[in-house]
Amino acid sequence: MNDYPTPALYIDGNWIGSGSAGSRPVVNPADGSVLAALPLAGEEELDLAAAAAQRGFERWRTTPAHARHELIGRATRLLRSRAEAIARIMTLEQGKPLAESRREVLLSAEIIDFLAEEGRRAYGRLVPPRSQAVFAQAVTRVPIGPAALFTPWNFPMNLPARKVGAALAAGCSAILKPAEETPGSAMELVRAFHDAGLPPGVLNLVCGDPAQVSSRLIAHPAIRKVSFTGSIPVGKHLGELCARGVKRYTAELGGHAPVLVLSDADAAQVARLSVAAKYRNAGQVCTAPTRFLVHRSLFEPFVAAFVAGARALRVGNGLAPESEMGPLAHARRLGEMEALVEDAAACGARLACGGRRLPGPGYFFEPTVLIDVPESARILREEPFGPIAVINAWDDLDAAITQANALPYGLAAYLFTRDLALAHGVSGRIEAGMVGINHFGVSQPETPFGGVKESGYGSESGQEGLAAYLDTKLTSFGGIY
Repeated sequence: MNDYPTPALYIDGNWIGSGSAGSRPVVNPADGSVLAALPLAGEEELDLAAAAAQRGFERWRTTPAHARHELIGRATRLLRSRAEAIARIMTLEQGKPLAESRREVLLSAEIIDFLAEEGRRAYGRLVPPRSQAVFAQAVTRVPIGPAALFTPWNFPMNLPARKVGAALAAGCSAILKPAEETPGSAMELVRAFHDAGLPPGVLNLVCGDPAQVSSRLIAHPAIRKVSFTGSIPVGKHLGELCARGVKRYTAELGGHAPVLVLSDADAAQVARLSVAAKYRNAGQVCTAPTRFLVHRSLFEPFVAAFVAGARALRVGNGLAPESEMGPLAHARRLGEMEALVEDAAACGARLACGGRRLPGPGYFFEPTVLIDVPESARILREEPFGPIAVINAWDDLDAAITQANALPYGLAAYLFTRDLALAHGVSGRIEAGMVGINHFGVSQPETPFGGVKESGYGSESGQEGLAAYLDTKLTSFGGIY
C-alpha cells in the first residue's frame, strides 16, 4: 500500500502540482520503486515564492510574539496528532525504521515548541544615556527578514523544523527547499502550518535543481537570511553567494566525530552505546561517531563487543517492525561505501565485519567495522556518512587527542571515562562544537547545534538558533526639540 502524498510546491498559501522545470521521481530506497513525481520549480516559481515571502514578512513581523506562539503551537499539535501517518511517509521516502521516523516527528514538534517559547522571550534592554538631551536608549531584537532554508535528506523533518521553527518564532518569513529525495516529510510540516492558519506567504516550499534554486533565491533582493545543512563544499559555495549580498548565513556542514575511550571506561557498555549511535539512520548522521580511538588495554574487548553488536543488527525495510537499520537513502551511497572499504583494505586495514551491499532490491549495506586503519586510508580523512565504523588503538593520550583533532571537521566529539577531572581536561582540548562525555545525545531542542573549523558557521536550536534570525537594533530617544 502506497500512503505517500502527491508532491506539490507551496507558494503564497497555495499548493501547486506542477512546476516550470518539469518533475523528477521520488524513489523508495527499500525497494527502488517510484513513490511519486515531484514537481520542480523554475525561475518563475522561485521569484513568486520570494515575492510571497516578502509580503508574508511584512504581515508576520508585526504579529505579536504571543500570537505567533499560539499559532505555532496549533501547528505542532497537528504534527503530534499526525505523527503515525507522517512517520510512514518518512520511512517510505528515506528508509529509516518506522520507530526512528516516529521519534523524529515528535522531536521536531518539541524543537519548534521550544523555539516558539524563546520567541516570546527575545528580550531587549535599556541603556542609560550619557546626556540629559537623551532620555532613553532601547536595544531591541528584530526579525531579519525573509529566509531561504536548505535542508538535506537524512533527517527530512528534524532539520527543516530547526530552521522553520526559528524563522517563524523570530518573526521572519521563509522559503524551505527540502531535499528532492525526501520532499514528503517537509510537505507535511508545511501542511501542519497551513492547516493551523499561518497567513499566506509566511512559509513557502519549493523543490528543483539545487544549484539553480540556491543561486536564484540567495541573489534575490527579498532574501535577507540563508540557512544551509549539507556538505562542506556546497556550504562554502553558498557562503560565498551570501557574502556578495552581505546576507546573514548559518551553515551546518559535515562531521567526522572521534570517540576517545579512556583506559578506565567499561568496554562492553561503551561498545553497546556506540553500536546504537553509529548505526542509527544507517550511519547517515552528521554527528555519528565514526573514529573510535580506544586505549590499547580495552581494544580487544571493545572490538569484540562492538562487532557482536553490529552483527546482531537486523537490517531490512524500515516498515518492518523487526528492522533496526534501514537502507541507505539512495543508490550512489552504496558505491561510495564499497569504495571506502576497498580503499581501507588496500591500505592495510582489517575488515572485522560487514563490508558489502546486501543482495536483493533496495540500497542496503551491511553494518561494517574496520580496525587497525592506517592514516593513509580515505575513510580517516573523508566523512563516510554511512554504516562504517573505524576502531583504532592508542597508547598515549596526547597523541590520541592530536589524532582526534587532526581533521578539518569539528562538529561533534565524544569521550568516555570515569575520571571527572580527566574528562574536564580532555574535553577542553577537543576541537568540536559539541562534546558528549559518557553519552552520545548532544543534540537537544534546548542546546545549540553547530560546529567549528570547516564543520559549520553559527548554531541552530537553543537560544542561539533563534538569535540567528534576529538583528540588533538601537533606538535612541531625545527630548522634545
